Amino acid sequence: MNFFKFDETLKKYSDAAEKKAAERFKLIDEITEYNQTKVLNAFIKNRVSEMHLGVSTGYGYGDVGRDTLDQIVADCMGAEDAIIRHSFASGTHTLTVALFGILRPGDKVLVLTGRPYDTIIGVFGFEGHTDGSLADFGVEYHQVDLLPDGTPDINAIRSELAWGDYKMAYIQRSRGYSLRPSLTIDKIEQLCTAVKEVSPETVIMVDNCYGEFVEAKEPTQVGADIIVGSLIKNAGGGIAPSGGYIAGKHKYVELCAGRMTAPGVGREVGATLGHNRELYMGLFAAPHVVGEALKTAVFSAALLQSFGYEVSPTYNEKRGDIIQSVILKTPEALIAFCRGMQSGAPVDSFVRPEPSPMPGYDDPVIMAAGAFTLGSSIELSADAPLREPFAAWMQGGLNYHSAKTGVLLAAQSMLESGTLKLKYIK
Repeated sequence: MNFFKFDETLKKYSDAAEKKAAERFKLIDEITEYNQTKVLNAFIKNRVSEMHLGVSTGYGYGDVGRDTLDQIVADCMGAEDAIIRHSFASGTHTLTVALFGILRPGDKVLVLTGRPYDTIIGVFGFEGHTDGSLADFGVEYHQVDLLPDGTPDINAIRSELAWGDYKMAYIQRSRGYSLRPSLTIDKIEQLCTAVKEVSPETVIMVDNCYGEFVEAKEPTQVGADIIVGSLIKNAGGGIAPSGGYIAGKHKYVELCAGRMTAPGVGREVGATLGHNRELYMGLFAAPHVVGEALKTAVFSAALLQSFGYEVSPTYNEKRGDIIQSVILKTPEALIAFCRGMQSGAPVDSFVRPEPSPMPGYDDPVIMAAGAFTLGSSIELSADAPLREPFAAWMQGGLNYHSAKTGVLLAAQSMLESGTLKLKYIK
């Protein structure tokens, strides 16, 4: 039964895109199976039982569920230690805890991946953002710009590290609101190797948001000292209602735990308030959900590229995260795309997205985000600042079939607005 009135030509483009994507889907399934088995093994190894899913209140002393989940995350990430908490407000908050936990006044941090994501700029404290930032506390920010092709400049990184006495090398895995490629595990390993060869004592921190379970390894398995992610992205599996995790070497995780609560108390306090069950379920579901999001991204790339748009990555490229970007060229096309995708959401499908100011961003942002968890980007969403080249960044999809419908509704909206024209195909 045809529940949605899609243009007949659009349906043919969709069928062709899905055929193109079939081989890549098979590879995604293989990685998903490996990661799902890895997570299952971590649950079994740590003897998860009903008692771990219970509630703690007050100080949360002795919460065995909380402490066991920390160990499961460490095992899944191939790390010495980890903390995972529902009380982290966002990925940016979790990154902030890690940065302030490890860095001290007078330390220098070198960002290896060019200008970072918009919301982290205020944390580092540059471009006029200084109130309460790392800069306010005497931490120096430096960055190495990307090469013209959008990849890290390893020679320049080596040169900078050779004389800079840097406490931390910071890597952003995903592209953020840029068109540079996201980083695969192979590329992250190259960066980690380069850093440690030149400056062995420098702490390597990776913003792992959008990258968890995309490949068979995580950055902590190829040289990163600490990684950070959000639970309303990949690692929460669309079930965790909030939170984040920090994983890596024990000594750095302990420093972060001290910043998370209070020095000397660290991870020993923090009531879970009944969220353990959702966090356990979310982590368990995460590999499968990430696989569905990747299939959605691959299908979208194949479809939008067939319309003549520039997409990154292309449908058959190796991926380092779940994000798919498409350059739509005009504000009208961008707005129509987001409005169509919103119309395919299970929640708030009737809402009409409008560009508007958003905290942490310099340009008006339009956002299609009809999600069960507000702001969740493991659920199908698309957002973009209204600025050249009017690119949309889409991500997520709890299941491929409904997410595919959302993508087709975005294309249908563009057709109906006159911002997309399709050539007839037999």
